[in-house]
Amino acid sequence: MTTIHDHPEDFAEDQLAGWLALYADRVRGVHGGVVGLPTRGAEPQVAVVVGGGSGHYPAFCGVVGPGFATGAVVGNIFTSPSTAQVYAVAKAADQGKGVVLSFGNYAGDTMNFGLAAERLRAEGIDTRVVVVTDDIASADEESKRRGIAGDFSVFKAMGAAAAEGASLDEVERVGNASNTATRTIGVAFSGCTMPGATEPLFTVPEGHLGLGLGIHGEPGIEDVPLLSATDLASLLVERLLADRPDNAGTRVAPILNGLGDTKYEELFLLWGRVLPLLADAGIEVVEPEVGELVTSLDMGGCSLTLQWLDDELERLWRADAYTPAYRKVAAPVDALLPAEAAAEAEEAATVVPDASGASRSAAQTARAAVEAVDALLREHEEQLGRIDAIAGDGDHGRGMVKGIGAARKAVDALGQEAGVAFVLGRAGDAWAEFAGGTSGVLWGAALEAFGRSLRDDRETIEAADVVEAAQAFADSIVHLGGASRGDKTMLDALLPFVDALRSEVASGRALTDAWQAAAVVAVSEGEATADLKPKVGRARPLAEKSLGTPDAGATSMGMILTRVGDVLAARAADKEGTHA
Repeated sequence: MTTIHDHPEDFAEDQLAGWLALYADRVRGVHGGVVGLPTRGAEPQVAVVVGGGSGHYPAFCGVVGPGFATGAVVGNIFTSPSTAQVYAVAKAADQGKGVVLSFGNYAGDTMNFGLAAERLRAEGIDTRVVVVTDDIASADEESKRRGIAGDFSVFKAMGAAAAEGASLDEVERVGNASNTATRTIGVAFSGCTMPGATEPLFTVPEGHLGLGLGIHGEPGIEDVPLLSATDLASLLVERLLADRPDNAGTRVAPILNGLGDTKYEELFLLWGRVLPLLADAGIEVVEPEVGELVTSLDMGGCSLTLQWLDDELERLWRADAYTPAYRKVAAPVDALLPAEAAAEAEEAATVVPDASGASRSAAQTARAAVEAVDALLREHEEQLGRIDAIAGDGDHGRGMVKGIGAARKAVDALGQEAGVAFVLGRAGDAWAEFAGGTSGVLWGAALEAFGRSLRDDRETIEAADVVEAAQAFADSIVHLGGASRGDKTMLDALLPFVDALRSEVASGRALTDAWQAAAVVAVSEGEATADLKPKVGRARPLAEKSLGTPDAGATSMGMILTRVGDVLAARAADKEGTHA
C-alpha cells in the first residue's frame, strides 16, 4: 500500500518534486516532466523523449541522462500525460537535431504523443514516434501488444544511438528494430494499491498467480496455480522462446524485472533458475539486468524480457549510460554547467472574444453544470474506480475527478463576459491537460467541440442547436478514439443519448424534458454494457473478466448526463420564477 502522501490526488506531482530536488545536479524540471542537464563539450544530438504515467519508477524519469533518454514526460498515476505536457518536454529537449517520442502501446499515450508530434512538426521540429509492443500475453498481433518492461530495452537502444551521433532517421530505425527484437511476459502475485485507496486494484486468488499482467495495475490474462521458482522460470522462458522473432540469433539481452513488491533476493533466486534454461536452449546471455526497472507501484510480481541481439543492438546495449536510476560505466554530468536555453512552449495570451447575450447565458448554465458534475464525480470516484479495475487499471474515477476539477478551476477563473464556446473550450483544455489518459483527451476535445458548435456569436440558442452540439460532442469522441457502438466504451451510453435527444426535440418536447428523457436512455444503455466484451483499449485483453460488469466510461457518462439534466431543470425553474 502507498501510505506516504498528503493528498492522494497530488501524489504524482509531489513525488516528482521531491525527485527533482534529489537529482537537481543531473536533471531539471520542465512543464510536464524532466530533461537532462547537458554534459560538458557534448555536441547536439537527436532528442529521445520517453514517457507515460507515474507509478513505474525507474521508468520514466529515472532513465534520463547521457546514453539514455534526453527527457521524460510524467503523467498522473497509470495515466497518459497530456498532449501539452508531451509537447512541452519535447520542445525543451530538442537540440536542433529532431525528436523521437517513445512510449508503451496504450490508447491514451498513442493519442497524446501522436497529437504532440503533429504540433511539433507543424512548428518545423522533425518528430518521429516509436511505439513499444513487447508484451506477448496481451495479443497475438505485434502491433496490438502492450508495452511493458521492454520499454527499457527500446529506450536504451535509441538513447545509445543518439549519444553516438546517429541521425534522426537512424535513431528511429534503431528504435523500431529494437522493438521488433524484444519480447516480454510477466506474472503477478498480488495487485497494487493506488495512493489513498484501502484496497488493491485486483487480487490474485489464493494459491495462484496472474499470468500476463499489465503495468497499469491490470490483472493477469489468466490465473494459474502458484509455481515453484524452477517451474516459474520454465514457464517464462518457454513462452518467450516460443515467440522469438523471425531471423533471431542466439544472443539476448535479458531483463528480469521486479514490479515493485518483489524482493531483489527473490529475483536473484529466479535468475539462477532462468540462466541455465537459456544456456540449455543455446542462448548466449549478454549483460543481463536483474532488478526493478519498470514497476507498477507496489504490485507483487515480475517479468522476463529478452531482446534478441544483432551486432548493432549488442553494441548499443553495452554502451555507457549515466542516469539517476541506471548506470553503465560512469559518465558524470557537470552540475555547474548551466542548462542550455531550451525554453518551454509559451502559453498564448487569453483573450476573451465578444459573446452574445444568449451565449453568455448558456455559459452560466455550463458553469453550473461543471460545478454540479464536479460534486457528482467526487461522490462516485471510488465506485468508478472499482468498476474500472475489473478489467482495466482502476484509474477512471481518479482521472475523471482530476479532469472535472481542473475544468472547474479554469471556468471559475473566467469573467462573466465569456461566452459558452470560450468557457467550454477552456474547460476542455484544462480537462485534457490535467486528467491525461484516453478519457482525458476525449473529454477535453468533446467539450471544446460542444462549445464550438454553439458559438459565441449566436443571437439565440434553440433546442435544435443543443442537439447539434451534442452530436459534435459525440462525433469528436468517435473520430479521436476510433471506437464504435458495441465496443464497450462511453459511446454505448453517449450515442443512444444523442439519438434519443434528437428524437425528443424533433417531437416538440422542451429541451429540459428532452434531455432528461434521453439521459434515462443513456443510463439504461450504460448498464447494458455489462453484457458486452470490450473491443478496444486496455480492457480488451481482459474481455472475459469484464463480462457482468458495466463499462466505467459508459457508467460515468450516464451519471453526468443525468446530472446535467438536473441543472437544466433547475435553471428553467429559476427563469420561470423570475418571470412570475
